[in-house]
Amino acid sequence: MKWRRILLSLATLVLAVGAWGVQRSGADRILMGLGLFHGVEQGENFSHAKEFFPSSTMRAADRPYRHPRGAPVSLPPAFDFDGTRMDVDTFLETTDTGALLVLKDGEIRHERYWHPGGPDVHWLSWSVAKSFVSALVGIAIEEGAIGGVEDPVSKYVPALVGSAYDGVRIKDVLQMSSGVAWDETYANPFSDVNRFGAVLFVGGSLNDFVPTLERELQPGTHNRYNSADTHVLGMLVAAATARPLSEYMAEKLWTPLGMEASGHWLLDDDGTEMAFGGLNATALDYAKLGELYRHGGRLGGKQIVPRAWVEASTKADAPHLTPESKADELFPVGYGYQWWIPAGNEGEYAAIGIYNQFIYVNPTRGVVIVKLSAFSGYALGTDEDAYREMQTIELLRAIARDLTAS
Repeated sequence: MKWRRILLSLATLVLAVGAWGVQRSGADRILMGLGLFHGVEQGENFSHAKEFFPSSTMRAADRPYRHPRGAPVSLPPAFDFDGTRMDVDTFLETTDTGALLVLKDGEIRHERYWHPGGPDVHWLSWSVAKSFVSALVGIAIEEGAIGGVEDPVSKYVPALVGSAYDGVRIKDVLQMSSGVAWDETYANPFSDVNRFGAVLFVGGSLNDFVPTLERELQPGTHNRYNSADTHVLGMLVAAATARPLSEYMAEKLWTPLGMEASGHWLLDDDGTEMAFGGLNATALDYAKLGELYRHGGRLGGKQIVPRAWVEASTKADAPHLTPESKADELFPVGYGYQWWIPAGNEGEYAAIGIYNQFIYVNPTRGVVIVKLSAFSGYALGTDEDAYREMQTIELLRAIARDLTAS
């Protein structure tokens, strides 16, 4: 009888908390948060996220830029990964691909969508957003709102004074080398990244979460992937420009790039953008960032992001940032200013988000590829098959090689 009363009390508490959460945040966003990294199909969620959460809007450009279309090409039938021949169509299906867009020399050469993706569908970026935020930092420095990457981030964001980010160079935050203690393990519900994400799903302030973190390492000495670092960059841009992140991006990046559709940023309860992963855009508009960087920050005859910033962003300029320094890790890829840098001699780089989101750029071959996905098996294990990111890089490389050989 005692245990029955205890269980009844616990059940009542769970229902009460659940009812409060649904009332405050909406059932859809709660259910989406609970389903992440548990094998639940996420395509419908990723293509409708802007409807589940509070969000800001960056209006489509009055003069949209539309990628020209070249002669259509087929994808290679297979690619090699770690000595195994992998079927391309099977891989795209396995990773729950919603969109695949291939550009060569700025022309669309292959465009394909799977349900629920589509040319007009907004897809949640996850960490692909980080590369957009990096571009905004570069623009703000060029305009003089931020002095430079050697400045401490706390100089511009008073809320970070006394926190683990106090005195940390902007450059170290950009390179995920802040030294802040952080666990980005997606399968662990108690990891820092899941506690941080819960602020968005359940309710609360992302800005209030960041100052609670602690320092662990000397900044600038160790590359540790940390989504809070990107949120700090969002705080930096907002504080330095005295404007919300999405408002600044609308003027300095979204409109100049001629985005064809409106873009949306997910917001927390305070109206602050989820800088580390809350952008919603179409595949065609994601490709414009890749094209912008492939052209050294210049598009449509206008320098939108400084060329020097693009160059600095897409190279690993310290030993702890190189692919070689991560040779023993599951994901042995280098890091720049919020861009991933695979090992190789073709100058490739990529914006990458969980569940297999990619903007891949190969400037040597003139290729940009966007892959939007909802890989339901993501983070269900501890090997490459549970992430498929290294496999995806080899797929995209195979597409680029096949395209330039034709």
